[in-house]
Formats: sequence, structure tokens, C-alpha cells
Amino acid sequence: MSEHNLQNTEEHAHDEHAGLSKSKIWQVFFILLGITVVEFIIALVILPKGLVSHTAGNIAYILLTLLKAYYIVAYFMHLKFEKTGLQLSLGLAFIFIAYFITLMLIEGGYLHIHMTI
Repeated sequence: MSEHNLQNTEEHAHDEHAGLSKSKIWQVFFILLGITVVEFIIALVILPKGLVSHTAGNIAYILLTLLKAYYIVAYFMHLKFEKTGLQLSLGLAFIFIAYFITLMLIEGGYLHIHMTI
């Protein structure tokens, strides 16, 4: 009986992450590597030559960093293989945290400008 349960548990654990094969890990690695190379090109070539403004460069960095964070969390932390409810709850929590940080930065800037002695 215990052999059956052990085998059933091993099959369940294997089926749970069946979508994450070695080839998929390497694919995600090269995607992350490509994003990092693009970030370096922006930092070392495009911004110093003044081809785009620093604001556009910052926006590009933020978007590329969020994309890298998605791939890391989704594949290497196995969130992509979790149930939708957990994904939504973690996603909403992240959105609220980012929203509150943004509000605090805006409010802090307002207080710094208008409340100086």
C-alpha cells in the first residue's frame, strides 16, 4: 500500500511541473539574457550618444525590468504552474504595493516642495 502511495505522489509531483523541461529553462534563460543585453545596449550606446531622452531610457529600463521579473517569477519560482486564484491574489497584492509606493513618492514630493521651512 505504501509503495502505491509513494508512486502516486511521485507521479503527481512530476505531472505538476511537466511544462518546465530543460529546454524551457534554457529558453527562458536566453530570453532573460537577451533582455539584459538590450539593457546594456541602451545604457552603453543609446543613452550616451543622446539618441533618446533619459526619460525614455528610464521607462525602457522599468519595462524591461518588469518583463524580467515576470519571467523569473513565472518560471523559476513556478508561479506559472499554480492555480489562477493564487496568481490573481499575488498579482493584485503587487499592484497595490506599487500603487502605494507611487502615492507615497508623489505625496513626499508634494510635501518637500510645499512644506519647506
